[in-house]
Amino acid sequence: MTRAILHRGPDEEGYYFGAGVGLGMRRLSIVGLADGQQPVVNEDRSVTAIFNGELFDHLAKRAELEARGHRLIKHCDTEVIPHLWEENQAGMWERLRGQFAIAVWDEKERRLQLGRDRFGICPLYWTRQGDWLLFASEIKALLASGMVPARPDRRGIDHIFSFAALPGPITCFEGVQLLRAGHFLDITGARNGHTAEINERAYWAMDFPDMGDEERGQDPKKLVDAFEEVMLRSVDMRLKADVPVGSYLSGGVDSSMIAALACHLKGSSINTYTIRVDAPEMDELDAANLVARHIKTKPPIVQEFRAQDAIDTYPELLRAAEAPVVDTSCAALLMLARRVHQNDQKVVLTGEGADEWMIGYPWYKVAKILDSLNVIPGLSDIVRRGYLRLNNVPQYEREFRHRVEATIGGPSAWIDAYGIITLSKLRFYSESMHAVREQANPWADLQIPLERSKRWHPLNRGIWIAGRVTLAGHLLQAKGDRVAMHSSVEVRYPFLDEEVFNFLAKLDPVQWKLRGFRDKHILRLLAERWVPPSVYRRGKVIFQAPLDSFHMDPEPPYIADLVSEESLRKTGYFDAASVRHWRQAYRQLRPRSLPRLSVEGGLAAVVATQLWHHLYIDGSLTDKLPGASAANSSTFNLV
Repeated sequence: MTRAILHRGPDEEGYYFGAGVGLGMRRLSIVGLADGQQPVVNEDRSVTAIFNGELFDHLAKRAELEARGHRLIKHCDTEVIPHLWEENQAGMWERLRGQFAIAVWDEKERRLQLGRDRFGICPLYWTRQGDWLLFASEIKALLASGMVPARPDRRGIDHIFSFAALPGPITCFEGVQLLRAGHFLDITGARNGHTAEINERAYWAMDFPDMGDEERGQDPKKLVDAFEEVMLRSVDMRLKADVPVGSYLSGGVDSSMIAALACHLKGSSINTYTIRVDAPEMDELDAANLVARHIKTKPPIVQEFRAQDAIDTYPELLRAAEAPVVDTSCAALLMLARRVHQNDQKVVLTGEGADEWMIGYPWYKVAKILDSLNVIPGLSDIVRRGYLRLNNVPQYEREFRHRVEATIGGPSAWIDAYGIITLSKLRFYSESMHAVREQANPWADLQIPLERSKRWHPLNRGIWIAGRVTLAGHLLQAKGDRVAMHSSVEVRYPFLDEEVFNFLAKLDPVQWKLRGFRDKHILRLLAERWVPPSVYRRGKVIFQAPLDSFHMDPEPPYIADLVSEESLRKTGYFDAASVRHWRQAYRQLRPRSLPRLSVEGGLAAVVATQLWHHLYIDGSLTDKLPGASAANSSTFNLV
């Protein structure tokens, strides 16, 4: 199992075996290089821990533990875990600050606990197979055990076509679950007449003030000063490592702010990394160079990315992601992480989280315009449906939107945003997938705290959905951990610090986040102190490789195989006639129009699903793949 995820930890490996339990790990050495081997134990060796990630306050925790009589002999962050468990047991999780997937085995209690960080940065998958529970940082390690059959879970595929993400706990593999962010599993084996038990519990959850109780902050300077202090602390924590730390730099305000603060704290020698694409409207190299000059650091290290690269890299991307990936720009991030690795770096900072916490996505502004139409009750819905009808776009029944709103506690801009991909179900699903669609409720699977969400401002409800779905289910997985760790690179996220989240969550979202039509208002006020005006005034640019890359001329041979009538019949997910029709008809739609984006996104999801099926379920769909080739993983016996 650990060999299957060698890329997550090429430096070292470690194992623990006891009666009915085995723990294994691969280590990427970042903190405590000389003596940070795992597993780590307490003084009497009754508590054993393995760990993927970083605990950013481990030095303070170490000092507190030593003051209370604990004996710690290593210099790594992992060592505090068994001692924190001794003192707090399940209360340990809420005391951890960092990004982590952790397993703790208490031999005396015959108890295993598995936990993930608050925002879902580090993945942790688990499955029960008979009397065995298996868990790992990646699904390929579970499959390598020989105990987990690779079978598709069509509910997971339906989530891809609902959100262009896999927020969990459902995955695309039958019987395999993703442990939710901010949750832990408590597992006790059978003993003394008691049966084995597996219980999932939350130790933390996103929350916001009741609507009207948010902090308005009468003094803007004082509030921005406080935000600056919080961000400096967060960046400073994430610069601590026994290896050099770099930073991604796109030229947008989010990554530029992180790079600027990092250079302020660490000096100008930090390596920055950026992507140059061959589409001028998405090329951000000039902006990245401008920021680098402004913050007096070296020019960014550049990774070129072309449409052909998306095609050539996609099989490798899906091997890393273990799920269909609709966002083709993830291939560029995979190549960028490879460039980081080639420069002998293991750690980079990045700006993900700012758009989620500070309402940075353009559909919030569209929703604001549409909501203004409701001075005439129901007019916004009439306009939506009229636009779709005018452009011959299929539609769900009128009640669909009302059901979603009832499920999440009220209106949200994300219903329209995800609707772009959701419409593809109506275009492309086979009869068997329509049966899944009719029985499933992906929005209910998110398990939003309904009574709380009804009391939040609609913008804060949107922040919760963004954090639960787009962030945890896409940006931190297919676009984060999975593509980075594929090249043995750890990504750190200063905006995903609990202190940063708590500071921003209490603020009035209208006053400080979406002020009029200016998104990320408080961040832009802070950025005025650190980056050039053209950067802090710049609107959101969503980096995405062209979605029509899969249908370029000449047609990539492996794509033709994957979407052939024979292959589509084998997988059974999609209607072959519809796929064939739209692969030609989409070209008649106006470029960059909403109808065309919806079709292109749907076709990308079809290709990605077929490719995922070929790589993981049935390798008979094509023999023309480019470059074809084929952290923690463990088992626990419940008997």
